[in-house]
Amino acid sequence: MNSVSESLQLEMYRRMGLIRHFDQAVQKLFNSGRIPGSTHLSIGQEGEVVGACMALREDDYMVGNHRSHGHPIGKGAGVNALMAEILGKATGVNQGKGGSMHLADFSVGSLGESSIVGSGLPVAVGAALGSKMQGNDRVTLCFFGDGASNQGYFHESMNMAALWKLPVVFLCENNGYGVTTPNRRAAALEDISARAAGYGTPSTIVDGQQCLAVYDAVTEAVERARGGDGPTLVEAKTYRYHHHSEGPLYDNMTYRPDEELAAWKLRDPLLLFRQQLAGYLGAAELDKIEEQAQAEIAGALEFAELSPFPEPEEGYTHLYRTPIAVYGGEL
Repeated sequence: MNSVSESLQLEMYRRMGLIRHFDQAVQKLFNSGRIPGSTHLSIGQEGEVVGACMALREDDYMVGNHRSHGHPIGKGAGVNALMAEILGKATGVNQGKGGSMHLADFSVGSLGESSIVGSGLPVAVGAALGSKMQGNDRVTLCFFGDGASNQGYFHESMNMAALWKLPVVFLCENNGYGVTTPNRRAAALEDISARAAGYGTPSTIVDGQQCLAVYDAVTEAVERARGGDGPTLVEAKTYRYHHHSEGPLYDNMTYRPDEELAAWKLRDPLLLFRQQLAGYLGAAELDKIEEQAQAEIAGALEFAELSPFPEPEEGYTHLYRTPIAVYGGEL
């Protein structure tokens, strides 16, 4: 048994199950035409999401990306308001104004997500700078993909965080592809983590399908950041089982071999973690946890379905400036 307590491991397994069932529900909603625009699923990446998030304190910060339905769940956010946000309902975490790629829940330190690749990196650095200036010991965890590591945001953020020794952990979710382009065709280095050396920052590579391995790696990085020693770059080697986003665009594309996908599915993070837990828990207990997670997502879906849409006038609130006179603003 891993040194992590049994209760913490069970909570990890529960949150991984919540993420899996949440994204499966979102996929069905999208396919039925209930979600406009695009949506990105993290099925296959639950291990690194939960392992990393649970290495944080509740008051630490987390910044996601466009593939981040699961990250607030990993950080401890309630699923009802998240599902309502997906459907654009007034009871959503952002009152129905954020949607699939812009979830945020400040109550658990989830600062938000963005559809702009790499844009969460400077946000995380800003949060970490704020923590340092305020003299508290909050750490910021920033998720980004292998594609984002080729953006200028990445290098600017790494440089500033290293220079000022900011309490931030950069976690690269290297799932091997930027949309349909293999990482080997987009980056000169096989390992994103090697780039940390250019900023004098420590780095590590971890098996992203092993929740506990990610937890251990991020725990070490968080302790370093909290102790005032600056950032760490953690590269989690993982895989998304679905395409970059949902929809018919990818139906006839063959950008990744079938045998590659099949091999990664044998390393399903939920399956691997279940095998670890089975060493001291019975199948019936694990089945019960999964059933409870499924029921919780079903309840969240019902909550979202019954929730009202925002009133049209809500489109003029939460802006930098209220634009119409009826709300006290100026035309």
